[in-house]
Amino acid sequence: MNRREFTCALASTALPLSAHQAAGPPVPKKAKITSSVMLWTLKGTFEQKVEIAAKAGLQSLELVTEHVGWSDADIAARRKFVASYGLAMDTILGQPDWGKRPVSMVDPAHRAGFLKDVESALVWAKKLEIPQVILMSGNEIAGRTRDAQYASMLEGSKRAADLAAKAGIRLIVEPLNAKVDHKGYYLATCAEGLKLVKEVDNPHFRLLFDLYHEQVQVGDPTKLAVEAMPFVSVYHVADAPGRNDPGTGQMNYSEIYKAIAKAGYSGIICMEYVPKAAPVPSLIAALDQMRTGVAG
Repeated sequence: MNRREFTCALASTALPLSAHQAAGPPVPKKAKITSSVMLWTLKGTFEQKVEIAAKAGLQSLELVTEHVGWSDADIAARRKFVASYGLAMDTILGQPDWGKRPVSMVDPAHRAGFLKDVESALVWAKKLEIPQVILMSGNEIAGRTRDAQYASMLEGSKRAADLAAKAGIRLIVEPLNAKVDHKGYYLATCAEGLKLVKEVDNPHFRLLFDLYHEQVQVGDPTKLAVEAMPFVSVYHVADAPGRNDPGTGQMNYSEIYKAIAKAGYSGIICMEYVPKAAPVPSLIAALDQMRTGVAG
């Protein structure tokens, strides 16, 4: 069964959970690059979002804080539900409400809170069988030099990476643009994120390269996306301006995909855009473009 046939089958049957699971999980196609979607970009319940991802032919899911508050029974049920659609879960956020609590990486006074969040996230990741945890730098501190804040981020990253290594989980640090979406955010460029990953020098600490955020903050991300590729665990996708479907803005995603695939990338490409129309056809189109690009 190809992806489009799988999509049509799901759309036409609309099986309830019990009948769907009784039929057995579909077997996803093997792929060099894993396709994923950030669930916050979709509307509905957790289960409805999973069904959207499956109908679109995705392979994996990224969570932010959907899991917070789940009991062990909830975790078991949702893992079973996700697996019943042939999907995996690949990432969660390490510092829930990072902008509202003292868990910044750039403030030494927050170090204990930051590491406590990392430890908690590693426990969640193990329970959910999720291999990666996203880290946020936090916002700049007024009156403190960038060098001092970077030194704090580096020290915290090294200590967090040691915890991740013991747990067998990968931490991925995410630069965000500080011009439009996250004003005041410290780690605003992937160049500085790449520098941090290299200096931490731990295979359990890698870069989340958000192509949209880099476009907004710096400009065309293609060259750096290729240079950073050996240290990248996930690329996030949205077009700029607007953070909508690839092809609706100024970014040339076909060329970006070709460039990183030619460089030998074999990790995750995650759709983190807000669909302008119905999510399933939107995601199908985005995945077709991605798969054509990486194959070209």
